[in-house]
Amino acid sequence: MAEILEKERNVSLSASAAKRVKELKAQENLPHAFLRLAVSGGGCSGFQYGFSFDENLQPDDRSFERDGVTLVVDETSLDLVKGAEVDFVQDMMGASFQVKNPNAASSCGCGNSFSVG
Repeated sequence: MAEILEKERNVSLSASAAKRVKELKAQENLPHAFLRLAVSGGGCSGFQYGFSFDENLQPDDRSFERDGVTLVVDETSLDLVKGAEVDFVQDMMGASFQVKNPNAASSCGCGNSFSVG
């Protein structure tokens, strides 16, 4: 049972997100950095996603890997994004990282903020 609950607290990276993170790390010359996903209060729907490169792990960080890329989420943020997938999407409107979050009751049009029910 604990294993099932722990699996539900995962966050995954899509193949396109992992590829884009590798490209950005190379461009920025950050070979040891990982992608950090954090949730903070704000945005037009209550919470907002934030992405950054970081090289320092904190005691409450959880890490998830795909294709040699590490995604890190702190425990507080993880409660709001558990089960989510971080994707990188390119379309006619531009290119961006998007969080497909099953915990979001609603989100804004740009996809950068969300609310929980």
